[in-house]
Amino acid sequence: MVIRVVVVDDQDMVRSGFAALLSTQSDIDVVGEAPNGRLGIEVSRSTHADVVLMDVRMPEMDGLEAARRLLDPPPGVVHVPKVLMLTTFDIDDYVYEALHAGASGFLLKSAPVAELVQAVRVIAAGEALLAPSVTRRLIEDVARRRPAPRRDPRVRLNGLTPRETEVMLLVAQGLSNAEIAAALVVAEQTVKTHMTRLFAKLGARDRTQLVVMAYESGLVAPGRPHRAVTSL
Repeated sequence: MVIRVVVVDDQDMVRSGFAALLSTQSDIDVVGEAPNGRLGIEVSRSTHADVVLMDVRMPEMDGLEAARRLLDPPPGVVHVPKVLMLTTFDIDDYVYEALHAGASGFLLKSAPVAELVQAVRVIAAGEALLAPSVTRRLIEDVARRRPAPRRDPRVRLNGLTPRETEVMLLVAQGLSNAEIAAALVVAEQTVKTHMTRLFAKLGARDRTQLVVMAYESGLVAPGRPHRAVTSL
């Protein structure tokens, strides 16, 4: 499958550079570019992009608002792409809001080429980019400093089974399905089934939102070591 990508960044050299690098991959097709969020939405929808690389800070419309509109489209818009946020700094307050909007992950603009390519593939496959060096540290940082949202996820977490809770704990640590399967000594397909049920029960779009809920609900405490998980 060829992954259709749109790059949205107000810096021409950065935008063109990302596009050129991605275009060298046989399984990635850069179908459009845009210098701001407003045009990014138009290009992404008109090209039916699978993944949108979205800069956080841009003129006219920033990446946060653009991501929110892309991921919560008006009636009649059927195709919804995955959004990978681009950020210059490890910690960016805007990214916290993007998590709630449904962004699938984050990438530093200084990341190596191989990491950029892998990030696009991971996002396109429906996973979330939960690199410990960026995403988990960012989530822990804002979890310490920000009050919980009005809608308290703890009520919904009460409906999870013990196994689903364990899976969610491991997701919050940034583990992939294969790594979770190894930790729980179960088949990877079993983990995928648990993930599907977690998405349905919690109303989460992807793994990134599950991580946010895990921290906001108190299931995972910032800076506290996680309990070892054993097979049930």
